[in-house]
Amino acid sequence: MKSPEAAINLHSAGKIQEAVMQRLKSTAAMFVIMIVNPVYGLSADIFHAQGELAGEVTATSVLLQSRLTAIPGPVLDESGDIPGAAGIACFEYSESSDFAHSNKTDWLKAEANRDFIVRALLTNLKAGQRYYYRLLFGANEAETSVGPTRQFRTLSAVDSEDRLTFCMGSCQNYAFFMYGKKGEGSGVSDEDKRLGYPSYKAMAELKPDFFIGTGDIVYYDHPARTAAKTLPELRKKWHEQARFPRLVEFFGNTATFWSKDDHDFRFNDADLGGDTLPLPTTGIDIFREQMPIHPANDSQTPTYRTHRVHKHLQLWFVEGRDYRSPNRMDDGPGKTIWGAEQREWLQRTLLASDATWKIIITPTPMVGPDSKNKKDNHTNLKGFRHEANSFFEWMNVHKLHNIMTFCGDRHWQYHSIHPAGMEEFSCGALNDENAISGSRPGTPNSTDPQGLIQQPFIYPEPTGGFLHVAVDSSSGRSPKLKIEFVDDHGKVQHTVEKVPLKKQ
Repeated sequence: MKSPEAAINLHSAGKIQEAVMQRLKSTAAMFVIMIVNPVYGLSADIFHAQGELAGEVTATSVLLQSRLTAIPGPVLDESGDIPGAAGIACFEYSESSDFAHSNKTDWLKAEANRDFIVRALLTNLKAGQRYYYRLLFGANEAETSVGPTRQFRTLSAVDSEDRLTFCMGSCQNYAFFMYGKKGEGSGVSDEDKRLGYPSYKAMAELKPDFFIGTGDIVYYDHPARTAAKTLPELRKKWHEQARFPRLVEFFGNTATFWSKDDHDFRFNDADLGGDTLPLPTTGIDIFREQMPIHPANDSQTPTYRTHRVHKHLQLWFVEGRDYRSPNRMDDGPGKTIWGAEQREWLQRTLLASDATWKIIITPTPMVGPDSKNKKDNHTNLKGFRHEANSFFEWMNVHKLHNIMTFCGDRHWQYHSIHPAGMEEFSCGALNDENAISGSRPGTPNSTDPQGLIQQPFIYPEPTGGFLHVAVDSSSGRSPKLKIEFVDDHGKVQHTVEKVPLKKQ
């Protein structure tokens, strides 16, 4: 096995190789190199340019993921991609940062049919324990390299009252960040374009226990003139996003949970209809391939699920694309985003939970307000309002006043309260270039022209950012839920603190 120093030397060699490639522009020169090695290099070196992910962490399990690549990154190849590399890999993990008494997963094959992604399920872990892990990878078991040390913390036991924190973000638009909304320049510094979105630096400084990505992780349909439709084009969107050093560093230290929305499913406001590429089945399959939600061979388990993350907090992740009715369908009892089976599951598990706070993580808003011209979500006048209102009525019949929604999709940060009592917190867009002013209650172009929705907070100016959430009842103190709206440079713009409601 190669030492970490050898791995570093390989990385340096890859950088030199990349510089050489940048100078070889002629067709003849490229032809010579392709004969030497058909995977864009002068040697058979294998890398993992996108780092590692620890997904769907529980008190006893986690999914670890990486992707073997033919170049070290973060610089893209001449086609603007991070090409994959066939090989093998396994994960070594331990409770000690020096990997004393470590365990290893089985060797996994990185193959083209899975985009060279390797994913392993770890079980029988200790609750509330920090684990260290690293990738062992290469062409074969006889000659492997060792990746950097990564880490994650398992969730505490269900009855734990230890402090827990997480961040939540959405709508990170690569094209707007790199090139601007009209392709005429984004104003982003060269350093940020090299390192990635500033929000990840701000979140890293907070050291959250986990991160929630609630949809629009990539944008298949941006820029519009080169919208991704084929399998290689769709995968390329994930590769270019995940190779940023700030993302690699953040996710190397932070567990994750993921949901999809329209742009990382098919295209803007996509439903299950039509034959426009990518097809719905393709969008569903690629998200499962790229994101560690279920084991690699699981194509059947629904992506909606719930996790008890603290004695006082339980999270529900709802699926907003796989079961929805056509957007253009007339609203009424038969029109649904969730589908009958998911809705029954959501209501049943909410009733069964004794958590103090119940948060529904929804890729699209349920309260808003939103633009009056859309038909895509639960707030829209010609959208799915009947389903939302009937759910709010059910919530009140059962006196579940400790439920709230955290939503993505809307590109502005807000805290809103529906007349039925549901509170909603929107995380906004992760990057400045994708942020907008948003819709406000009482405005004629909104879904709430009469101003029935209360809005204690909407950010004063468009900015990238995220939610930072903490729940704490340690040292015998009364439980408290703290929700902060943070901009992409770490400045707290607004804070909401919750204490348990008295039972009625």
